[in-house]
Amino acid sequence: MMTDTSDSNTQKSTRSQKAASTKTLVDKLMPNREISEPVYQQLLHRILDLIASGEIGERNSLPSERMLAEKLALSRTTVKRCYDELRAQNYITSHGRAGVKVTAKRPPRLSPKMGKLKGFTEEMNELGVVPSTRLLEKTIQIDRTIASVFGRPSTAKFLRLVRLRLGDDIPMSREVAWYDLTAAPELAEWDANGSAYQYLMTHCSVGLVEAEQTIEAILSSEIETELLELAPNSPCLLIKRKSYSASKQLIEYVEGTFRGDAYAYRVQLDMNLSSAKSELAIA
Repeated sequence: MMTDTSDSNTQKSTRSQKAASTKTLVDKLMPNREISEPVYQQLLHRILDLIASGEIGERNSLPSERMLAEKLALSRTTVKRCYDELRAQNYITSHGRAGVKVTAKRPPRLSPKMGKLKGFTEEMNELGVVPSTRLLEKTIQIDRTIASVFGRPSTAKFLRLVRLRLGDDIPMSREVAWYDLTAAPELAEWDANGSAYQYLMTHCSVGLVEAEQTIEAILSSEIETELLELAPNSPCLLIKRKSYSASKQLIEYVEGTFRGDAYAYRVQLDMNLSSAKSELAIA
């Protein structure tokens, strides 16, 4: 009985603290109806100010649209307009019953040049951003579709890596990479830490010298939305790359989904088509 009473008191205290916290937040968000600025913009600016000051921290919850509308005596449409803008700018995400959450840090604004084949680790290091990787999956598989991409027999084995790539601890891309174990069998022993390109060179004596790359605009899937901490159906870039050795042998095939609020392409063209230059801008 003593334990039940203690647990009940703890739950009441937690509810009381949460209610007090919500009231404090609502007081700070209360719009001024005597000024000309639209109410939804007032609400937006005040939430952004609280996020910038740290009063609303990363991954903290915000009231639901319905609750905030009731507390502020506003229409739900007004609150929804504000929240939609915050989602579009990647300041908040919705997680079903978990409610509305303030997202993690926003991605860095970087401008790496495109034109040299390099891995994510090398690119981030060049830009002064600390790269890191979370290994989500590492398997050796036989896959007929991938075998056809590599021009290998259907029984060929490939290393499949699924990794979350981060810059300054901010999720930047979800990457699914396939490597031909016939050409680089030592990769089967790799722990998937660091640069694959560096490992290929130092442990497999295989250097990647050129690549073919395509870019498509897509919307984030459910798993990408969660891993990249985006709003549902956020714009992303799907980058597919085939990387070759000096002997023109396909070694790596990668499909990477990059967050759309971080990456944008700039292309510099001149009259000589063969000398057109491209740059990838992380915006």
